[in-house]
Amino acid sequence: MRNLVFFLDLSGGLTDNTQMTQPSETILVENHGSIRILQLNRPEVRNALSHALQASLQKHLDNAKEDKSVRAIILTGSGKAFCAGLDLDELKAISTRSTEENRKDSEHFAKLLETIYTFEKPVIAALNGHAVAGGAGIASVCDLVVMSDEAKFGYTESRIGFVAALVGIYLVRQIGEKHARDLLLSARLITADEAKQMGLVNHVVETDQVLAKALNLAEALAENSPSSLAMTKKLLAAAPSMGLQESIRYAIELNALARTTNDLKEGVSSFLEKRKPVWQ
Repeated sequence: MRNLVFFLDLSGGLTDNTQMTQPSETILVENHGSIRILQLNRPEVRNALSHALQASLQKHLDNAKEDKSVRAIILTGSGKAFCAGLDLDELKAISTRSTEENRKDSEHFAKLLETIYTFEKPVIAALNGHAVAGGAGIASVCDLVVMSDEAKFGYTESRIGFVAALVGIYLVRQIGEKHARDLLLSARLITADEAKQMGLVNHVVETDQVLAKALNLAEALAENSPSSLAMTKKLLAAAPSMGLQESIRYAIELNALARTTNDLKEGVSSFLEKRKPVWQ
């Protein structure tokens, strides 16, 4: 329970609208008002990605998607690392599995990455420590990343014969081909400052301030219109694969749709009445 106490210290203590759930096997869940914190909880193996952890994270994300009280998600890790990549036991078993079994494993991880990337609510990665291989992949598909100044970041798959194929798709979108080639081919670990320069990380702070910064960002995002955030994320996911004219037509339709929502009516009313909006 030490890490849960650490959470509360960073956020300034429990408030009336803060709720804690009992820890599951691989994920700890904390509700901080409308912000849900999902903490990878295998500190003894640096939060390595076992099948159980991936399945549990997918389940909690699916639950948060349906929970209207949740306005933003923070992903972080227990102990000194965010996530060290694939679990060693899983790694050892790979060579004994059939192509079809390995394909199913890849499909599960692909679904997890896509869920985070297309999640209708903002997702912030709070990197309390190293994010490596699959862990770096999970961080890469989050909307915003806050990283400890002591942490390292890297896609190390090619060191052991892997290909960071799934992550690479998102990486090229986010930081461009040259940076993606550098990181994927070299498999090197980079500092938080270099990760920020490349556009992988939004904020670099001291380790004991990572979660507090992520909470501040999440709370600010949660003040915005939920439907606007959801449609903006759809636009950001769809536009890079479209041609210019197709993307313009898509934007026109999305713009027209936004103007018919209850959130738009409430937003305009609250602006004119000089009050804080109450989103439904």
